[in-house]
Amino acid sequence: MRHPHPLRMLPLVAVMLLFAAACANIGSPDGGDYDEEPPRVVTSLPLNQAINSDRKRISILFNEYVKIENASEKVIVSPPQTEAANIRAEGKRVLINLYDTLQPNTTYTIDFADAIVDNNEGNPMGNYTFSFSTGSDIDTMEVAGYVVAAEDLEPIKGIMVGLYAEPEADSGVPDSLFRTQALQRVSRTNGSGHFVIKGVAPGRRYRAFALTDMDGDFRFTQKGEQIAMDTTLFTTSCKPDIRLDTVWADSTHYDSIRPIRYTHFLPDNIVLRAFTEGGQDRHLLKMTRDVPETFTVVFTAPAPELPRIEGHGFVADSVLVAESNVGGDTITYWITDTTVAYADTLAFDFTYLDSDSLHQLTWKTDSALALTPKTTRSKQLAELAKKVEEWEKEQEKKRKKTKNLPPEENPHLTTYLAIDCKPAGSIDPNQNPVITFAEPITALPDSTSLRFQTMQDSTWVDAPYELRPVEGQLRQWQLFAEWELESQYRLQMDSASVHSVMGHHNRAFSQEFKTKKAEEYGALFIKVQLPDSNIVVQLLNASDKPVRTQTAGADGRADFFYLKPGEYYMRCFIDANADGRWTTGDFDLGRQPEEVFYFPKPMTVKAQWEIEQGWDARGIEVMKQKPEKLVKQKPDKAKQRRNRNKERKAEMQRETKKRSSTSGSMPGIGSLGGFVN
Repeated sequence: MRHPHPLRMLPLVAVMLLFAAACANIGSPDGGDYDEEPPRVVTSLPLNQAINSDRKRISILFNEYVKIENASEKVIVSPPQTEAANIRAEGKRVLINLYDTLQPNTTYTIDFADAIVDNNEGNPMGNYTFSFSTGSDIDTMEVAGYVVAAEDLEPIKGIMVGLYAEPEADSGVPDSLFRTQALQRVSRTNGSGHFVIKGVAPGRRYRAFALTDMDGDFRFTQKGEQIAMDTTLFTTSCKPDIRLDTVWADSTHYDSIRPIRYTHFLPDNIVLRAFTEGGQDRHLLKMTRDVPETFTVVFTAPAPELPRIEGHGFVADSVLVAESNVGGDTITYWITDTTVAYADTLAFDFTYLDSDSLHQLTWKTDSALALTPKTTRSKQLAELAKKVEEWEKEQEKKRKKTKNLPPEENPHLTTYLAIDCKPAGSIDPNQNPVITFAEPITALPDSTSLRFQTMQDSTWVDAPYELRPVEGQLRQWQLFAEWELESQYRLQMDSASVHSVMGHHNRAFSQEFKTKKAEEYGALFIKVQLPDSNIVVQLLNASDKPVRTQTAGADGRADFFYLKPGEYYMRCFIDANADGRWTTGDFDLGRQPEEVFYFPKPMTVKAQWEIEQGWDARGIEVMKQKPEKLVKQKPDKAKQRRNRNKERKAEMQRETKKRSSTSGSMPGIGSLGGFVN
């Protein structure tokens, strides 16, 4: 039998040794220490912070294999590129291809944030930025801040933030540039709404803007793009500073805190309040017709006038009743003529206000539209017949069990107008119930068929009341009365006292209300310090939704009585146009959204307690206002290096001690304990 020559075995032995070394380097518990070192740049072409560079292909070499995590989300090239740069990891290199023409005398930055990690253990390199200049100088200044939603101070993740330098004389203003030119330096916010813009030139004055760039042109061009505009011009600066850095012993225990010297770039506290303008472009979104009696039209935005309908075979004004929703972008049409409603198809010409290319509302006509209901009249009748038959069978069973059972009306043979009233039962003295009819009504019942009464000495007596239509609602009315504590009330409507446009009437309706005792409530009195402002104060629940709203007096005081015990949060806004509601901004008019403030902690209201609370709204930094429990956008989870080798060593020591203890307690092998250790 022949044996291979020893020299021929050398390549195989070498491969096996390399494989064993590689396995040991991965860091399995029995293969040696974990790789805890982050990737390190060895060299690059061009060099980092090179000047007079015209290279559009950049190569960065690392000391180990690397990968880029969430590149599209985290990596930012500035100035922004019209044609997106190609950025990828290949082995130990990160390659960047820039396709746009390089601008002269410009600093380019590729900000990787913490996206670069090693290929095996995922050790983060930390925040890394590569930069070069096409001119003889390179700009190294930075500015930082936050972007929040103007309406509720919610941090906005992933929105673009950019700068414009103050133009030279007679060359325009930064505001107009936002419409016509791409942002000059850009960044993007993280999960905390925080941004850092790098490669900024010293000595020039800037303004900051934010943009949800829907069309990728790095400027504000489309309705619906969320924007923020800063009115303050700033100049960059820097100073030496010290921060405290925590050194961790393991993943849960810190070892020490050490001071770190660094360059502190300013400003670092810019706050941009982002908003979406009102008056969005209006287009027809969809038409639906679920049942024969109605159809619904949905637009992308409201309009000052209702559409015009020219019926094919019917007169729209005589047959249709239009009901618009609160937002004004959805219209439901009730077809009051059953001959028209139950026809196979509803055909008409539809003329409506639509936004043109200049974003102006103009009349547009869609001709010969035809709507067929999803549930046809024949299907409705089949379902009705089935319900009638099932009810009759149930009645027959009852009559067999109970003799002389009084006859009952089949509820499926007559369609009644349904009435709902909320809240029902127990109500607060400052609540006013809302009555909702299932269909638009022709008129409210008169005082002889509608009665509102209160209980006095065990007797129902008439009480004053008023019914007011709910704004923007065709089928809702609100009941106002002089509600007293610990009292009973009753609302009654006689049968057939209300008729709908569809020809249906109501059954007799009765609902009772009862107010609680004063001892079950608390009160909260707020004094907001915002001089010379119209202030609206809102109490919020844990979901950041208003539960009570009060316009403050001239002294900034808002009183909230009859509060149920519990935790409340507080928000207020400056009602600049005095319309009682928050108003968004308008870029072309230079109008900022109405300013919003949060009180930074919840208020606990207890029964029979009255709380007086002062509130210096401007005395609290914007990013410290909104309570953490109300913030829905949570910060990104920071990438941290774990001291896995320390943890591994500690685990091995515990395991060795455990084995030693077990071996020492066993008869006959105690002498091996020293060997084991």
